[in-house]
Amino acid sequence: MLSVRHQIFIQVALHLSFSKASEILFISQPAVSKHIKNLEYEYKMALFERKGTQISLTSAGELLLKNLLKAKELQENLAFEMSALQNEAEADGKLRLGASTTVALYVLPKILSAFHRAYPNIEISLMNRNSNNILKALINRDIDLGIIEGNKSYSEVEYLPFLVDEIIPVCSSFSPWKDQSPLPIEKLKEIPIVLREYGSGTLATLTQSLLNHSIRITDLNVKVRLGGTEALKNFLLQDTGLGFLPKRSVKRELEAKELYKVEIEGLKMERDFSFIQRQGEDNNKLRTIFRRFAEQNV
Repeated sequence: MLSVRHQIFIQVALHLSFSKASEILFISQPAVSKHIKNLEYEYKMALFERKGTQISLTSAGELLLKNLLKAKELQENLAFEMSALQNEAEADGKLRLGASTTVALYVLPKILSAFHRAYPNIEISLMNRNSNNILKALINRDIDLGIIEGNKSYSEVEYLPFLVDEIIPVCSSFSPWKDQSPLPIEKLKEIPIVLREYGSGTLATLTQSLLNHSIRITDLNVKVRLGGTEALKNFLLQDTGLGFLPKRSVKRELEAKELYKVEIEGLKMERDFSFIQRQGEDNNKLRTIFRRFAEQNV
């Protein structure tokens, strides 16, 4: 079992902040500092290099962190597997998930509700960010398992296929573009366009799809950029512009005829969603159970 000092060290080392560790662990900052000082005395070497208010890990600190994270992973996995031996459905465990907006808002709620009924003692937390930030959170060990679209360029991350999603052009019921469908793809250079923020998987899919037709994002008449699917959708409900959103995110609005799908000649936008986990961590039973459950209940 990891000692209290080791658990405190992990938080300070991951965030390179005594104050942040204090907030996360709900103990005072002086107490955090004292535990780190005692740990350095125990190992007889400095674990952090201090420069004013900034700290960084020494080589000894990096070595300790690397091994403690492995130990923490083994400890959590062992705790789940031991309790699962008695009754898997009643096993105790923690699962920190991260998902890009589309999955977090329109796919996971149903899955998480069903999973909680099947495994009531698993404590689940969910981070909702764009794909780039979910990748960073996984690498920084802020989450255990992520679901993102697009980018598969990180060698330290393992990508496991999950589902396929479609991006569609939509406009409001009072937009002039509603009655001009299908539109020539070159018309996109003239129409007022509303886009997601940089780092969004939706934007990345749109960018690549347009490039297949020799059109760049910078060629578009971009009216505004908004962070988040819901923000973009709510803007379009009150505006005459054209936006690109996951089909899953506008299902209700399309059925209610508050938004309309606009056909663009030759433009088809699909993206693959994948589970992501850190390389070398594919033996975690709880994460495997969740992945398989999600695939069966999507």
